[in-house]
Amino acid sequence: MDFYVTYILVALALFSFVAVFALFAVYAERKVSAFIQDRLGPMEVGKYGSLQTLADILKMLQKEFIVPAAADKILFAAAPVIIFLSVYMGFATLPWGPDIVPSALNIGVFYVFAIVSVESVGILMAGWGSNNKYSLLGALRSVAQVVSYEIPAGIAIISAVMISQTLDLQEIAIKQGVLSSESVKFLGFWNVKEIGGFLSWNVFQAPHLIIAYVIYFIASLAECNRAPFDIPEAESELVSGFHTEYSGMRFAFIFLGEYSMMFLTAMFGVVLFLGGWNTVLPNIGDLHLADWTTGPFWGIFWIVSKVFLIVGVQMWLRWTLPRLKVDQLMSLCWKILTPLAFFCMLISGIWQLVIM
Repeated sequence: MDFYVTYILVALALFSFVAVFALFAVYAERKVSAFIQDRLGPMEVGKYGSLQTLADILKMLQKEFIVPAAADKILFAAAPVIIFLSVYMGFATLPWGPDIVPSALNIGVFYVFAIVSVESVGILMAGWGSNNKYSLLGALRSVAQVVSYEIPAGIAIISAVMISQTLDLQEIAIKQGVLSSESVKFLGFWNVKEIGGFLSWNVFQAPHLIIAYVIYFIASLAECNRAPFDIPEAESELVSGFHTEYSGMRFAFIFLGEYSMMFLTAMFGVVLFLGGWNTVLPNIGDLHLADWTTGPFWGIFWIVSKVFLIVGVQMWLRWTLPRLKVDQLMSLCWKILTPLAFFCMLISGIWQLVIM
């Protein structure tokens, strides 16, 4: 019985964190966009508009569920739940610190990559179930985009897995810090025992993974339907895309799924490429900065800080880059990112055989 109670509490804690993050992220994005566009953003509700997102949530709670007369009611109602749950379940295997992981799986990488793909099913259900031409076009665009960009993202992930030699996300994180029982091979040419810090991250152990991470980051923007890959929600063409007909809490769940997806993809990339919960500070001579900044508290601090930085970059790009056209989006995926991802995978194989 205690076993189930523990899992329920962990699930509630994760849900609470995701909900609070979404509230914070929506407000932060409004302020970031306002700063970039030289305006103020929300200013009326709370100090500097800090309670505006909470007011929006309260407004959505009071709205009725409106279902179009010609909609498929089952698909229409189930789609927001599937979109959110597919992303929410992805957090199950992500490590937050030493010995802090909701569910330790030895195939954690495969699990996250597989479960997040279910989101495209929910998006297609939303577009088809709405029985709206704009919704259907947005859903078709989104599914084509997500399925296409999973190819370079998956190959970039394989490149990192080949260096780490494990699918366990906690093990991947451990191998990028001072807690590893193995010596860290800085740039693959010499051993630096327990140096820790950013020099132990995968992108420094094998520098070609910097390219792999850039590929993954670009593909993750497409997976999240974020600009410049937001053609499924192109307001100038499709009203709001696949969620045009949604209102109230169903609309809120779709947006909760989108912002959760931003955090999830950023955290997944941090674990695979940027040291996970390990410290940024290295051990330098007698100054053991890495040793002083390890442990459960520091682990949560470092991984959340890194993820927030990546999410900030995602927001910055949204309000900086113009939206790509469909042909440009597919050309980037199949002609540039996919060949580069295969090249990174080839280099990872050579790196393991020759250098590591």
